[in-house]
Amino acid sequence: MKKAFTLIELLVVIAIIAILAAILFPVFAQAKAAAKKTAALSNQKQIGTSIQIYMADYDDMFPRNDGCQQFSSLNAALNVTGAVAGDGCSGAGPFPYRLNHYAWQKWVLPYTKNLQLFEHPGRQRLDVGTPRQWSQNGQIMGGMALNLALTGALNTFPNPNAIRAFRNSWRGGNQNSLPDVSRAMLLFEFSNPTINFAPVVTTTVDDTQNVQIVYPMAVREFWASNFRKTDASCNDLGVNDDARVFAGVIVVGFADGSAKSIPVGRWLSETPTAAQYGLTLPSSIRCGVSSGTFFGNPIPNLNINFPFWGLSN
Repeated sequence: MKKAFTLIELLVVIAIIAILAAILFPVFAQAKAAAKKTAALSNQKQIGTSIQIYMADYDDMFPRNDGCQQFSSLNAALNVTGAVAGDGCSGAGPFPYRLNHYAWQKWVLPYTKNLQLFEHPGRQRLDVGTPRQWSQNGQIMGGMALNLALTGALNTFPNPNAIRAFRNSWRGGNQNSLPDVSRAMLLFEFSNPTINFAPVVTTTVDDTQNVQIVYPMAVREFWASNFRKTDASCNDLGVNDDARVFAGVIVVGFADGSAKSIPVGRWLSETPTAAQYGLTLPSSIRCGVSSGTFFGNPIPNLNINFPFWGLSN
């Protein structure tokens, strides 16, 4: 007579397998998340190194550029004849061939030689907005971002309003002007779907002034609304928003080329409050709704010691 498992024995085995799976699956998920955090840190470090090499070639200046170069889209699918109407830089868009700060990765791509470095391995590349950021503009959103207030930016390519704006960093746009390069944030991961850089503030009322001085958006309330859950009045509830922060940390690249994973709470503690910085935030800004430049703000209080933002008294 053949021996076989009884129904009870089979149920016991199935139950044991289910228990083991319940124990091991979270462990596997944590290991996977840890691997992605390590990969993100490595990516950030390599981008930082590429910027250091860039500066060695350009007299210690951080990269900033604008212009139009046909077939220069980060999305290779757009680099074929007929894929884009017009020159891909002006008019109503899309802008896949533009070389400005929305495509800042092009500034250092000759040094990185790897486009995937600019994406975050723990999040998918975002493709939102009109026109869509990746599929039409060839812009990478939801990955690594640039602290534009340190680098400065140009907005000098001909556009429908004939604006030629030189957005100069209040620090001069070079590494030597920073009080502590090892603590000044140059790069960070940012899940924002519409910009891939830290926005700036300026005292000009609009974008028609030829030369502008830009200051960092170093406002704790603003960034809390970008990283954490808030109440109806956009007050920080002290709980990370897992949809916008991966594994509770923000991967930061510093101005000296180093990189570190920083918990959200510490990242915010390194950022002054609006009162400390001397800026009054409209609700649209306080709630973390981000655009590239906030105009008409007073010169912020620069005599405070927050080297994370290049501020020092």
